[in-house]
Order: sequence, then structure tokens, then C-alpha cells
Amino acid sequence: MRDAVQVDGGPGTEPAPSRAHAPPAPSPGRRYGGRFAREAAGVLFLAVVVAVLVKVFLVQAFFIPSESMIPTLEIDDRVLVSRIAYVLDGPDRGEVIVFDMPMEHENPPEPIWESMVRHVVEAVGIRVARVEDLIKRVIAVGGDRLEVRDNRVVVNGLVLEEPYVPPGARMADLGPVYIPDGHVWVMGDNRDNSRDSRSFGPVPVDTIVGRAFIRFWPVSRLEGL
Repeated sequence: MRDAVQVDGGPGTEPAPSRAHAPPAPSPGRRYGGRFAREAAGVLFLAVVVAVLVKVFLVQAFFIPSESMIPTLEIDDRVLVSRIAYVLDGPDRGEVIVFDMPMEHENPPEPIWESMVRHVVEAVGIRVARVEDLIKRVIAVGGDRLEVRDNRVVVNGLVLEEPYVPPGARMADLGPVYIPDGHVWVMGDNRDNSRDSRSFGPVPVDTIVGRAFIRFWPVSRLEGL
């Protein structure tokens, strides 16, 4: 009986691997599923990045947490705010703006990681409350002379026509107040229930986040501002 002989293929030749130990080839379905999952994750990541960039630099959605702008804006309404509206010029009287709450330095600054997480979750539509943001209407701008007399706002000697103020709203007499350059005077439309420039004075223009230009939610109240 002859012994089995292993044939040497010469220098540099390795023996063929045993078929019994060869790894099974992945099925086409598994290959496709893995590739689809990676592509979907990439698309989702890109969408979040784009949404965050748009929110940070162009347009941001804000929800209304209080009654100070009723009837124009009700609690839980949502508005879109242009962050580039005042790049070239300042706000005009009558515009609705979002700005940083005065004396914000009394509150601890938001940690950078918390800020990043908030930007991401807000970009995908999850509501995050921030007491540092206020939304009011611009009543007077730098250089104006403002006073309140007999429940009427007077700017530069002219009584403002304010159809957005609820009927019967009452205001204490005020002024005259001279608005310094680089500042605006703001009030809530709901004059009986608004903490505004009557409490904290003129608002620096460089603290304005942007101009609210449309109320988009609820859909039944969709309207430009």
C-alpha cells in the first residue's frame, strides 16, 4: 500500500486552503442591507448637519411660550425667524423680533455641548424652551422720542395706529423717553400682560436674534407677520 504524497509546487507556492474551513460568501441580500444602512445613516447625518447650519445662520423656528404677544401670537404658536434680516440695516417700527433677554449675564452661560445638542434637536423639530429668548414688536428705533399718554403710544409727536393691540388694553403713562442710537424700544401686543421695554428699557440692536416673518403653526393660523 502506497503512502499519500504531498506534491510540492515549488518555491513560493502555498498549499491550497481546505474547503472545509473556507468562510461562506455573504449573501447578496446581506450585502445590500448593510450598504443601504450605511447610506441611510450618511443621508440622515447630512440632513441634520444641513438643518443645523440653516438654523444657526439663516432661519430658525421659535415657539411662543407666553401670552405677551396675544392676539398676534398665541401660546404654542410657531414662527420662523430670519437671522440675516438685519445684516445690512436695522429693524423698522412695527416689526416683530426675537432678541436675547436683557441682563442675561445674571444667568449662567449655556455650556457649549448643551448648546450643540439643543441646536440638533430643535433642527429636527423637537421643542426646547429657552427663557433667554424674548419676542416683541419694535415700537421705536434709535433717535426716536417716545411717550405713552391716555393709553396711546406717541412717537416723535405722532400717535401710533396699532391694530394689533387688543381692544381695551391699558397702559400707564410713560416718558418722554429718547431711544439711543443702536437700540430699539419693544412692547408686547398684549400690553396688559407683557414684560418689555417698559420694564427693562431699550434693547441693544446687537442682541437681536432676527426678525419673525411668518407664523407657520398651527396651519390654520398660517400668516405673515
